[in-house]
Amino acid sequence: MKSGQFRIYRSRLAGVEAVRAETGHSFPKHTHDQFGIGIIEAGAQRSLSGRGMVQAEAGDVISVNPNEVHDGMPIGRSRAWSMLYFDPRLIGDLLRDVGEGGFGAVEFPSPVIRDGEMAGHFKTLFSLLIEDAAENILLRDELLLSLIADVMRERAGAVREDAIPADIKRARELIDDDPAASLTLAELAELCGLSHFRFLRAFAKATGLTPHAYLMQRRIHEARRLIAVGTPLAEAAFASGFSDQSHMTRLFVRNFGVSPGAYAAAIG
Repeated sequence: MKSGQFRIYRSRLAGVEAVRAETGHSFPKHTHDQFGIGIIEAGAQRSLSGRGMVQAEAGDVISVNPNEVHDGMPIGRSRAWSMLYFDPRLIGDLLRDVGEGGFGAVEFPSPVIRDGEMAGHFKTLFSLLIEDAAENILLRDELLLSLIADVMRERAGAVREDAIPADIKRARELIDDDPAASLTLAELAELCGLSHFRFLRAFAKATGLTPHAYLMQRRIHEARRLIAVGTPLAEAAFASGFSDQSHMTRLFVRNFGVSPGAYAAAIG
C-alpha cells in the first residue's frame, strides 16, 4: 500500500467494515458511530481518547467506542494500521454471548493494548473477513468472539455513560434523534435550563465536542449510513442535513480518509 492511501474492503460478515491505511496525515477531533478494533502495522501514533492522550506503536492493538472523541497524529513521518469497525448491535450480541452485558452502556475500556497473541488473532480475523474462504467460517467466528472477550477484559479505568449529566444527555439525544434538523444554541440551552454560555461549556466538557461539532459528526454518520444502503450522494447529503454535497464530501474525507464516492464503490 502506498503512503497516504486508504482502502476499504468488502467484509464477509454483516455489520463489520474493514479498513487499511497508511498516511502521515493528522486527523482532527472526530467520532465514529461504530466500535473499532485495530492494530498499528508500522510506525507509531499519538491520539486523544476517552482515557486522555495515548500512544500506540507497531504491534499494538487499538480500540475506539461509538461517539468517543479522538484524533490521531503520526510519531514520525507516517504510520500504517488495519481496523475493523463493528455495528453496535453486533457487539451487543457478542457481549451477551460472552457474559459481558449487552448493548447499552458497554464500552471497550482500553484504547491501546500491548498483547502479541491478541494482535495475531486480529490479523488472522482481518484476513478471514476480507477473503472468500467459506471453509474457515468456523475459525472466523471463534476468533471474533474471542477477540471481543479479550478486549473487554482490559478493564483499566472505564468511563461509564452515566458520567454525562442528564440535562446534557437530553440535548444530545435531541441531536441524535434528527441530525438533519436545524437547531439553535438557544433551543438547546433552554432544554437544559442553562444560559447559552453555561450550556456550551457543559456540553463540550461532557461530550468532548461543541454542540455544532457534535451535530456535524452525527450528520456525517447519517450520511455514511445512507450511502451504505445505496442512497445517491446528493440525496444523502440533503437527507443528512448538509447544505450541499461538497460540504458533506469535505467532512467525510476528514472523518474517514476516503471520499463518499470511493466509500460507496468499496461497499457496493
